[in-house]
Amino acid sequence: MKEKIRWGIVGLGNIAQKFADDLKLIADGELTAVASRDIQKAKRFGELNNAKNSFGSYQELFGCTEVDVVYIATPHTSHADLSIMAMNEGRNVLCEKPMGINRGEVERMIASARKNKVFLMEALWSRFNPSIRKVKNLIDEGIIGEVGYLHADFAFYALDKDINGRLLNPALAGGSLLDIGIYPIFLAYLILGFPEKIMASSKIYKTGVDIQTSMIFEYSNAQAILYSGLTSNSEMKAEISGSEGTVFLTPRWHEAQEYSVEKNDKLEKVQLPTRGKGYEYEIEEVHQCLRNGKLESDLWSLKHTYDLIRIMDDIRKQTGVVFPFEQ
Repeated sequence: MKEKIRWGIVGLGNIAQKFADDLKLIADGELTAVASRDIQKAKRFGELNNAKNSFGSYQELFGCTEVDVVYIATPHTSHADLSIMAMNEGRNVLCEKPMGINRGEVERMIASARKNKVFLMEALWSRFNPSIRKVKNLIDEGIIGEVGYLHADFAFYALDKDINGRLLNPALAGGSLLDIGIYPIFLAYLILGFPEKIMASSKIYKTGVDIQTSMIFEYSNAQAILYSGLTSNSEMKAEISGSEGTVFLTPRWHEAQEYSVEKNDKLEKVQLPTRGKGYEYEIEEVHQCLRNGKLESDLWSLKHTYDLIRIMDDIRKQTGVVFPFEQ
């Protein structure tokens, strides 16, 4: 690996700009290439972020030998195909969450990574958030005893959005579950593991996507109560309670800047602010893996991603959400 790890970005929307901004905070990384189906958009994004190469097709970027790793920031429905195209060209891939729409897509992506012997990771940035990492370690060390209850939600109002847009369009795998429900599900999985039983209920919008999904995960000695929605805001404070205390992740918990521990009638707050928006930590994880010759992350492995999509497939089966391209 060269002195600087060279990134390419495909799909140049809002999240790509946030990622590019945080990449600027990383001394051993640089943005080398960007691609959009609109070459003018690619050129504007490239100029704004000092990228050497701007392409009018994704395939051109995947074939660019000046790129070490590609960040896929396109809508959900293209994640699998574009990641596989990139990996077939020998590119390492960080793919925005959800990595695939369903288990079949994720299986194809993992098979491609292994066939091409390249790095692949789902960009579940919350896993690398300093507060979440610290809370995970503290709970593993037993700071609150045996965990018996977890609550996490993620919601915002989106029914005023264009029905042909990403959130409400079933052809783009819209709905709350895959876009934001993945965060509460991730937290329950991170802390409690794969659930023994899942119960789920969704409100379905006129377009056929879920706009509210409530979930209960059953474990041998615990329950997780989870929610995602597009019909209103929610507090977005996560609570993890055990036999000896409670840990809270402050709103918005998936990008927490602090956590608190309530124990023995005392509340201790610990601030762990992110340097940028928070994407820098997943970038650093990718860099560390690449420099150590690892093809997947230990903190968020391909098995973790596979487990997560299995859970979301189960929820969609229960709630009846099937996208047109899956039928």
